[in-house]
Amino acid sequence: MQLTPQEFVPEANRDEPVSPSLHNLESRRHQSNPVLTPQELKRLQRFGTVRTYANGVRILEAGHTTYGMLVTLSGIVAINRYDGLGNSALLVEHGPGEFTAEVAQLAGRPSLVNAHAVGTVEVLVIPPENLRALVIAEAELGERIVRALILRRVGLIELNSGGPLLVAPAGHASLHTLQSFLTSNGHPHSLLDPNLDQQAAALVEYYQPKAEDWPLVVCPDGTVKKNPSNAEMGRCLGMLPELDEEKIWDVIVVGAGPSGLATAVYAGSEGLSVLALENHAFGGQAAASARIENYLGFPTGISGGALAGRAFVQAQKFGVEVAIPAPAARLLCDQYPLRIELADGKQVRARSVVLSCGARYRRPALHNVAQFEGKGVFFWASRIEANLCKSSEVVLVGGGNSAGQAAVFLSAHAAKVHMVIRGDGLKATMSTYLIDRIKATPNIELHTHTEITALEGDADGLRQVSFRCNDTGQEFHHEVCHLFLFIGADPNTAWLHDCGVEVDEQGFIRTGFDVNKGECRAKLEQGARPPEKLQRAALETSVPGVFAIGDVRAGSTKRVAAAVGEGAAVVSQIHAFLAAQPLTV
Repeated sequence: MQLTPQEFVPEANRDEPVSPSLHNLESRRHQSNPVLTPQELKRLQRFGTVRTYANGVRILEAGHTTYGMLVTLSGIVAINRYDGLGNSALLVEHGPGEFTAEVAQLAGRPSLVNAHAVGTVEVLVIPPENLRALVIAEAELGERIVRALILRRVGLIELNSGGPLLVAPAGHASLHTLQSFLTSNGHPHSLLDPNLDQQAAALVEYYQPKAEDWPLVVCPDGTVKKNPSNAEMGRCLGMLPELDEEKIWDVIVVGAGPSGLATAVYAGSEGLSVLALENHAFGGQAAASARIENYLGFPTGISGGALAGRAFVQAQKFGVEVAIPAPAARLLCDQYPLRIELADGKQVRARSVVLSCGARYRRPALHNVAQFEGKGVFFWASRIEANLCKSSEVVLVGGGNSAGQAAVFLSAHAAKVHMVIRGDGLKATMSTYLIDRIKATPNIELHTHTEITALEGDADGLRQVSFRCNDTGQEFHHEVCHLFLFIGADPNTAWLHDCGVEVDEQGFIRTGFDVNKGECRAKLEQGARPPEKLQRAALETSVPGVFAIGDVRAGSTKRVAAAVGEGAAVVSQIHAFLAAQPLTV
C-alpha cells in the first residue's frame, strides 16, 4: 500500500524541520566529507558521465533512486533527511569536489536520502559497478572514499536518519524482531510511539491496525506495511534483491558469518562472481559478541558487529552480491551446475557452493520457550537487548566464551546477571581472561550445578524463571523478564539431505579425507556434471564442487580466526575445481 502523507498527516507537522545534532561526527568531518582536488577530479572522469541539473531538480529520491556516486563539479547538491511521512530536513550540502553516497551505493541499493540541485549543478555520475572499479583501481583515493562511505552510514545510524519508521507503542513486544533485524544489519531506522507523536497517531488512525498488525512500518519510499516479515523488510530496503535464476555464479556462499564473508571477500577480489545468501544478518553468531579480545591484530579487542561490518563492506567493494534474508531450503546436485532452492521456491545456480551455514541455537527442553522468543527470551546480547534490561535482573544460561562475553556486556546495563551452568565451573569451557573478568564483576553471580526448569509469563512476555540446584534439589523462582540462552548450537545441515552431503554422527559436514567417496558417486546421475575425482580437496564435501567451512564443518576449530582462515583457504581449492570444469559450463 502506498502512503500519501497529505491524506492524514496533520498540516502543522508536515515539513517540520528536524535538527539532529552532528556533534559526534564533526571531529571526523574531514574524513566523512572529503574535498577532492582538481587533479583527483580529473582522474575520476574515466569512471563516470557528466550530467547537468537545473535549479530545484530532485536528483535522488529516498527509497527509489539507485545510483553509485555523484561528484559535484559545479554548483551545490543539497542532501536531505527524509522519513517517508513527508518530513524533510537538510543534512549537508555538497559543493565542488564533494560527493554523495554511503555504503549502500557500493551495491547499487536505493538511496536513503533525498537530494536536489541548488542552482544549476554539474555532476559526475559514477554507477555502482564503476564505483567499485574506482575504489580498487585508485588505491589511496579509494581508501578515502570507502572510509567516507562507512562514516556516513554510521552518521545515519547515530542520527536515526533514513531507513524505515517503526510505529508502535513503546516497548511493544513485536518491535524486537524488526529492531534486531535492522540493527544486526547496520541499517538506520527510527521508532515512533503513537501515544507521543502526532504523525504516528494519525497513521494509526488511518490504518486502524489490529493486534496482529503491529508494528506499522513506513518504508523510505512511503509504502506502509503491517507487521512485515524480515523478508518483506529486506525487499523494502533493497537488501533482498531480485535474483536471476538463469545466471550461473562462480560461487554461491551459504551463510555470511566470518567464514562466509572471508570466502566472499577473497573470491570476489580474485575475479570470481559471488552470491552470498544469509538467513538473518551478516556476521552470524560472531556479530553478537560484544567484544572479541583474542582476535589477532586487535590488542584492545573489537566487537563482533564491527568486525563483521568491515568484512561486509569489503565484500561489496569487490562486487559480491549479498542477499538478506535469503534462507537456503535445499541443495540440488543431481545435475551440473549445482542449484540451491530458496525458501520462497526460487532457484539459483552455481559452478561451486561453499557451505558456511553455521549452526542453529539450541533451545532448552521447555514446552513454552518458543512463546517468549523475542519477548524476554534471547539468543544474543546486543545493545537492543541491553537497553531492554536496564537496571533489572537477568538470567543468562551457558558457560562458553560467547556466554562470558554476553555476561560481562550485560553487567554494565543490568542490575544483576545470574549466570547459570550445569557444571562445577567455567575453566573447562571458557577462556581464562573471561573467567577472571567475571570474577571481578560484582554484579555477576555464578550458579553452578544448576538448570532452568520452567518459564512463566503472559502475552506481553516473560515474567518468571525457575531453576533448580542439582546438588541440593532446591528450586528457585526469580521474577525476571529477560532470559539469555547461550547453550550452544546444532549444525544447520538438515536442508542438505536431498543432495546427500555426508555428515558425521552429530550432523557436522565431513570434508577432505573424512569423506565417503563411494556414496557420493552413487548419488550422481548421468548427464552434465563435474568429473569424478579420486581425492577430495581438504575442505571439499562428499559432493564434488561443494565445500564446507567454519562451524558447520566436522573437526573445525570453533573460533572466529579459524573460520576466517578456512574462508580464505577454500578459495584456492575452488579455483582448482573450476579449472578442471568444461569451459562450456
